[in-house]
Order: sequence, then C-alpha cells, then structure tokens
Amino acid sequence: MRNSRKVLMGVVVSDKMQKTATVKVESKNRHPFYHKLVISHKKYHVHNEEGENAAKVGDKVLIMETRPLSATKRW
Repeated sequence: MRNSRKVLMGVVVSDKMQKTATVKVESKNRHPFYHKLVISHKKYHVHNEEGENAAKVGDKVLIMETRPLSATKRW
C-alpha cells in the first residue's frame, strides 16, 4: 500500500507555519502543438514536524502522499 503513494520532489519556499511547510514542485511538459518544453509549478502544503530534521527554506525534499491531515495538507 505504501509503495502506491505518489512521491514528488520540490523545494521548500516557506516554513513560517507551525508543523507545516510550503513546497514548490516544478514539472516539465511538452506543448501539444508547438512541442516546446513548458515549465509549470504547483505549491503544496506539507507536514513538517519541528525538530532537528525539520525542512528549512531552500531545502530540496521528497514529499509523499498521505491521508488528509487538515483542510489543505495531504502530503
């Protein structure tokens, strides 16, 4: 079950909330008509437990899909 969860790589852009960080994930897709690489991004709120292993701004992180932890956190 755990292996079927989605895993994404992104960069932490905010860690100002308690136990939550904002991660920006970029994806590259080819435009269907012009065939140019188009870079799009999306921000996710992720669970970030405080302590020595907490992610800081600028860190590259892997995020894994999980059960809903709040209204906006599913990673």
